[in-house]
Order: sequence, then structure tokens, then C-alpha cells
Amino acid sequence: MRRGLTALLALTALVVTGCSAADHDPRVTFYAHGESVRVDPVTYCDPVERECSEPRPDAAGSLTVPPGEPVQISVPEQVRRAPWQVVFRYRTPSGEEAKGRTGLIEHGTRFSYTLDLPEPRAQLEQVEVQRYATLSMDDSQGLQFVIGGSWVIDVEQPDPAASRS
Repeated sequence: MRRGLTALLALTALVVTGCSAADHDPRVTFYAHGESVRVDPVTYCDPVERECSEPRPDAAGSLTVPPGEPVQISVPEQVRRAPWQVVFRYRTPSGEEAKGRTGLIEHGTRFSYTLDLPEPRAQLEQVEVQRYATLSMDDSQGLQFVIGGSWVIDVEQPDPAASRS
């Protein structure tokens, strides 16, 4: 009897843990310069139930990235199953603000991406992973992708005094 009860309690714990993990919004991992950060979505729409969470700007993470360094991005299955892309903002070596985006990463093809800025020694300022949810028609009957999830990091510059020590 006691073994049966112990097994039942263990099974219940696994089911509850599995359900709570499945209910959690997917997290994206950003890695640079020996550090990583996992972030919750700033916005997220469940692709099956088509329900969207309220935007959460406080979910954005931060990561220190020296000028000219790449950022590696790892996405979970929930992101990989849909088309996604990386949108980024950076400052050129001359101080001008610039923006960029990757091409669309087709659904099911990649779990990761390495972001190298188009200009050497440029300083990355923000990175956003956007997962697309659906297509819609705009007023001119053109197709538009609708963003169904967004994960953001703000980039901090390393302390120059720390690199000299």
C-alpha cells in the first residue's frame, strides 16, 4: 500500500511539473562574451489557442556585448516551428545609429543563429527575436506576417576600466 501511494505521489508530481512546464511561455537564450541570459517573451501568442499575453516590456533581458562581438541566439521548439527572424539596432564606429534584420528563418530549419554585425567594431544596442504567427491581408490586399512572439535584450557596453585590469 505504501509503495503504491509513493508511486502515485511521484507520478502526480511528474504530471503537475510537466503541465506547468508546458504552460510556460517559451524562453530564448542569448549568449555573448562568455555570458548568457534566458528571457521570457515581451509579447507572446499561443499559436494553437491564438491567445496573446499582455505586452511585458519588463521581460526584456540585458547582456554585455563588447563592440564587434557576435551574439549567439538559441530558440526553443515553439519558436523553431514557425518562421522567425532577428531584428537588431547598433551604433556604427562613427556614432551613427543603424538598424538591421536577418532574412526570414524558415520554420523547422534552425534552433540557433549567430548575429554578426555588418560593420566591424560596431556596438550592438538591442536584439529582438520575432516569431511569426500568421499571415494577414493589408488594405492593398498584400500579405503581411503577424508577429506572434518577441524576445528582447538590451545590450550593455563593457566597463572599459574592467578590461584594463
